[in-house]
Amino acid sequence: MSTDDANDDSRSDADGGHCSTADSDGEVATEIAIIAFERKRGTAEEITAELDDRYETIDIIEYHGDVFEEHWGEYDCFIGLMASGIAMRKTAHLLEDKWEDPAICVVDEELTWAIPITGGHHGANQVARDLATMGAVPAMTTASEAAGKQGVESRAKAMDAHVVNGDSTVKTNLAVLDDTLGPVARLDGPRAVLVGNDVTVLKRNSDDGCVIGTGSVSGASTESFIAAWETALDRTEYDVGAVEFVATATRKEDEEGLLAAVEELDLGLVVFDRETLLEHEGPTPSKSKELIGWPGVSEASAIAGSAERELVLEKIGYENEVTVAIGR
Repeated sequence: MSTDDANDDSRSDADGGHCSTADSDGEVATEIAIIAFERKRGTAEEITAELDDRYETIDIIEYHGDVFEEHWGEYDCFIGLMASGIAMRKTAHLLEDKWEDPAICVVDEELTWAIPITGGHHGANQVARDLATMGAVPAMTTASEAAGKQGVESRAKAMDAHVVNGDSTVKTNLAVLDDTLGPVARLDGPRAVLVGNDVTVLKRNSDDGCVIGTGSVSGASTESFIAAWETALDRTEYDVGAVEFVATATRKEDEEGLLAAVEELDLGLVVFDRETLLEHEGPTPSKSKELIGWPGVSEASAIAGSAERELVLEKIGYENEVTVAIGR
């Protein structure tokens, strides 16, 4: 949804129209305000048209000296269509807590650079990636993204979960950088868990959906992945909207067709290492275990990632390129 009202003072926490705090639980930002000078309004409208279907709200607000302060707390993320220095000077005094502050991503009028300056893991990095579809280079400086690794906040988003104890991510993201964190462990309850300040707790947003487990031959196409998943879902009670995430093996995480498919369907991707998949091996025999020591990827990853750790659809193949199983 988009609005042209640059001076709408009717928004309030009471009307439920906007979040009273920023994206403090690790989920992607959903309500965006583009702050732009009047002369750059055309570019702001182009951004709105491109990103409109990816967010619940995108509003265009004309820039003035107190614009950020006036709308602070109404949006998950601000896109500043301006020099980064302006956005930094006008918001510095408003910043209090990384888990409470709205994310801010600045972009130039030529859409050359998209630069997250606050809340990288809480919406700004995602907005920068979305602006990349318009040609902007996402200049992300958060350590895990700069190193090409998936931080714990990104893992939470991919798994349709949120971070419960945000302060812990300082230590766990350092472990990500050092390649010592390992896969996300799943604990089924009811049970009580005592954790230290170096353990990040992720809580699912919903347990009603399903998980797509998938494997493939090397070089499988985007179209084959999507067609395989849709074919598998058609054999269950679920549709794409009910998919929590797609799961696969670490050895498949760089498959270009897979990455493009999850992006096209706006799904998260979770990868599991060999040891985790061996613990959740599915019922269908797989030659890969004999040849390379890996269990069948599609069933094992569907079981490992799903809430109840059970299959609603055992492995099926598509065009000798992609295998799929569905877990819940």
